[in-house]
Amino acid sequence: MPLRSAAVGRRRALSMTSLIDVIFLLLLFFMLSSTFTRFSEIPLTAASAGTGAATAPPLFLQLGSDDLRLNGARIELSNLIQQADQFLKQGDRQVLVALGNNVSSQRLVDLMVQLASRPELSVTVLQ
Repeated sequence: MPLRSAAVGRRRALSMTSLIDVIFLLLLFFMLSSTFTRFSEIPLTAASAGTGAATAPPLFLQLGSDDLRLNGARIELSNLIQQADQFLKQGDRQVLVALGNNVSSQRLVDLMVQLASRPELSVTVLQ
């Protein structure tokens, strides 16, 4: 019967240090990457049945995938507030937004950010 050497029969103890280091680095990476992500909230109001007559007609925005129309006239998104000021009278603060086909959510968010610069406007997104 052959003799086994002591080195062959014995296994070396597994070191957990490198595994702990990898887990720590992954944890650190995900913690740091989550702090750089910013989330914001944009309030949306869906159109519902009216409760009373409006004093003046609202502004009507048609948002397309590559164009924007204010009361039927084509405008640029960057000039929206200046153009809207021409139509708004003292009591008018209602804005209706109709979404066209293939409008991305980012495009809607860009529009809502522009409109959020005027907090007195009441924005309703039509379904």
